[in-house]
Amino acid sequence: MTDSDGARVSVVLPAYNEAATIEDTVGQTIAALEGFLPRNGFEVIVAEDGCEDRTPEIADRLAAADDRVRHVHSDERLGRGGALERAFRDAEGDVLVYFDTDLATDLDHLEELVESIRSGEYDVATGSRWMPGREADRPAKRGVPSRVFNLLVRGVLRSDVRDHQCGFKAMSRDAFRALVDDVEDDHWFWDTELLVRAQRSGLAVTEFPVNWEPKGDTKVDLVRDVFGMGSQLLRLWWQLSVQPRITPRASFTAGLLLVAVAVALMSTYIDFGAVIAEMRRADTTLLAVATVVYLLSWPLRGYRYRDILRELGFTERIGFLTGAVFVSQTGNLVLPARGGDAIRAYIVKVRRGIPYPSGFASLAAERVFDLLTLAGLSGAVLVGYAASGRLGEVIAALTDSETAGNAGWTAALVAMGVGLVAVGTVIGIVLSARSDSNHVRSLVSRVSTDSYGTAVADVLERFVGDVQQVGGDPIAFSRVGAVSVVIWVLDVLVAAIVLAAFAVELDPITLLAVCFFAVSVGNLAKVIPISPGGIGLYEGAFTAIMVGLTPIGVSTALGAAVLDHALKNVVTLVGGVGSMLALNVSLTTAVEETADVNETEALQE
Repeated sequence: MTDSDGARVSVVLPAYNEAATIEDTVGQTIAALEGFLPRNGFEVIVAEDGCEDRTPEIADRLAAADDRVRHVHSDERLGRGGALERAFRDAEGDVLVYFDTDLATDLDHLEELVESIRSGEYDVATGSRWMPGREADRPAKRGVPSRVFNLLVRGVLRSDVRDHQCGFKAMSRDAFRALVDDVEDDHWFWDTELLVRAQRSGLAVTEFPVNWEPKGDTKVDLVRDVFGMGSQLLRLWWQLSVQPRITPRASFTAGLLLVAVAVALMSTYIDFGAVIAEMRRADTTLLAVATVVYLLSWPLRGYRYRDILRELGFTERIGFLTGAVFVSQTGNLVLPARGGDAIRAYIVKVRRGIPYPSGFASLAAERVFDLLTLAGLSGAVLVGYAASGRLGEVIAALTDSETAGNAGWTAALVAMGVGLVAVGTVIGIVLSARSDSNHVRSLVSRVSTDSYGTAVADVLERFVGDVQQVGGDPIAFSRVGAVSVVIWVLDVLVAAIVLAAFAVELDPITLLAVCFFAVSVGNLAKVIPISPGGIGLYEGAFTAIMVGLTPIGVSTALGAAVLDHALKNVVTLVGGVGSMLALNVSLTTAVEETADVNETEALQE
């Protein structure tokens, strides 16, 4: 830090639509600074953040009238933190100060704030409304959320500061340079992150009580206060408290433990003794053939995913994408609510730089194709049964409580609902893509007008636009759809081969028709996480349909269903472990870091 006698002070006033107050605020700021600094010992910067009123015009006029005033303009919203950061980078002072333009904090404290940095005693200083015995008298709608937030920051991030968001702070330029590249938030969490990182870096931080009077009105913003601030707090906790402790060995070990958990979960619904007995009776050669057939579907999954990403402007190798699919599907066996899908978005983000919105859009597109294919296959078989006059047998099979309890009927109802949603979603995507309509921003603006809301709207618009892009290209739509059909036909063939391994007495046409229906209904039911991995629903639907439509007994049908599902899960687990090793990806790292889908980062890439 420079010598205190020569240290120049830069005061930044973050301004968004402050036409009614900015001129008075600048005037009072200059008067307060002149009370303890020489005339040329400071500058006042209006950090105007994409204003929609007369603030830019007024700021230009003030700058023209006084050479100590500068106007830093932005054509677009940067967010409060983004505007401050940009202005500080452009500032000339050795002491960097900012406070809210409503002047809620008494400017009589400005000299104490500035001198705490100019003296060289502290690197960062902040005013506080919550010092013991000096608490500000705040309305409940302001005070309660503020206390809760600060309590969370102190507890989760182990901060010693009592008031992290008082808009009255200062720092040395050296401290700013040391911290700014690590501060990721661009909005309301910016100064909280700066304070916490300053403490973790060993910088000298001071907090002193200030007189504070609320100015104007406030409101809780759903996106900013709940989604924005909460997600940023969790992200910073992960980066500071968890990530440094993850070594490659610990990461790999934790990944293997999660795989072991998946196997343990399988044991809760599989009687391994009964399965072994069934396997002893089954033709092991056919089981091996079924395994090979199922393996063939995985490169096709990578091929399909490559085509989807290509439509979004990203070209990747099939091998890498197949591995990413393997890892994400392994995660789905462990995590609830198909949490493994988010892992794939993480993998393509950190390994190939594909932004999160595009990663999630590609997943959404793939999932829609899966559901549409399954709905189409089951619907086609259902139409065939209706045409042959056997629709009553199908209904009876699904409602017969003696074959699979209520699982078959429940699975059928779930499958019907999911199928209808899939068909409706495809129709909506295609129609919206043709009309180029995207109403995301208007919907978000109904619950949030804050800069966080703007950022979230940008991300969601990109997500919806990417999904529309895949659905709006007839050639790509047809190609991806055709590959989806092949993938699920192979899945059905695996089930048929497993049944054949039990020497069931069915002609090939009947066997395939029933398997198409049973596998499709079972997999549609798995979409809704009523049970881990869809376990129970799949077996119930498969068994009910087989017993109701064929002469196969309950024990054989259930054994085949369990073995079919287990075979596919084992292949997935083995492929997932191999892919984690090949891609150097840990499920633990992926799971935690996908919680930090930083909307600002996604927009910038």
